[in-house]
Amino acid sequence: MSVPSSSISTLAEHVFRLYPGSRVAHIHSLGVDNEGGDETTKGIGYGRPVRIELDGPQGRKSLVFHTARPDDFGHDRRSDRAQAMLLLWDTAGKVPLHAHAIDVGALGGDGELISLAAAGEFYVVTEWCDGTPYAEDLRRVAASGLATDIDLSRATALARALVEIHSAPGSHPAAYTRAIRDLLGHGEAIFGLVDSYPVDTPGVSQNELRRVEESCLAWRWKLRGRTERLRRIHGDFHPFNILFDDADTLRLLDTSRGSEGDPADDVACLAINYLFFGLEHRSSWPSGLGMLWERFWQVYLSERRDPGLLAAVAPYFAWRGLVLASPLWYPHLTAGDRRRILAFVERVLAAEEFDPAWGREAMQ
Repeated sequence: MSVPSSSISTLAEHVFRLYPGSRVAHIHSLGVDNEGGDETTKGIGYGRPVRIELDGPQGRKSLVFHTARPDDFGHDRRSDRAQAMLLLWDTAGKVPLHAHAIDVGALGGDGELISLAAAGEFYVVTEWCDGTPYAEDLRRVAASGLATDIDLSRATALARALVEIHSAPGSHPAAYTRAIRDLLGHGEAIFGLVDSYPVDTPGVSQNELRRVEESCLAWRWKLRGRTERLRRIHGDFHPFNILFDDADTLRLLDTSRGSEGDPADDVACLAINYLFFGLEHRSSWPSGLGMLWERFWQVYLSERRDPGLLAAVAPYFAWRGLVLASPLWYPHLTAGDRRRILAFVERVLAAEEFDPAWGREAMQ
């Protein structure tokens, strides 16, 4: 594999800044396994290393310029590849005998090398959106036991927003496999949530958490091959990421999980919050949040034809249920309500297909 001439000049300019007074003597790409030829030959690698040989005041010096290529081993997103480079920079000096890390950076849109060696934490700047979190609507409806026409209209708008979001396909089949894998193994997901529960959490036993985790692992094997379900998603469609302003305009915040996966992720994320916000006011459920639960399911299921959704939603309910029952995320929840959430989770996991009527039953 040859190195484009434009890249050679860009690399040379950057090296001159790192090592003033040096000149590039040679630059060439390194193969994955140049010495193979038998069963041990390596077929792929994560990186795209380039060797750069310099002549300078202190003699000959060799460097390796590393970039990463997209693949389906957790490097399909640009953020994954940035993570790998930053992690190498942060840790190479901690390992005895390891090659020294000299610089870390990014490639600009014009091919310029932008050093990040002096960078600390990263940041993102977004626009400000006027509006009130949807969580405030749910608190009001739960306390009053009255779902107004505006409340029903907003539940309809949210279902239709998800229909629109889920109308677009995902990028490639392995993205679905990753989404299902991350649903269990990511630190923000099921395994991470289970590990966060103190052993003495009131209302929650370690045996119960183990049962939930093992059930979710069985669900991974049911879903991991269902790559046709991959769609664009929001990835964190909960009431604190949903805003309505005074003109009833809907805006969304903080898309997550690579913005692609199973639509059941978004559906479960919002739906379970109708139950959660109603826990302290179960007697008002039928005329309050229960009406929003019914409206949301009715609109979504009627306007987006997805016959497999109810057979895929269980582990997503489990994930979100583990968040809501967590003493770290919601420390004021009573032991009885933690039990109620996890009982709902276990019922859903034990069934082949979810029935929205179970929401009403869970609030009785």
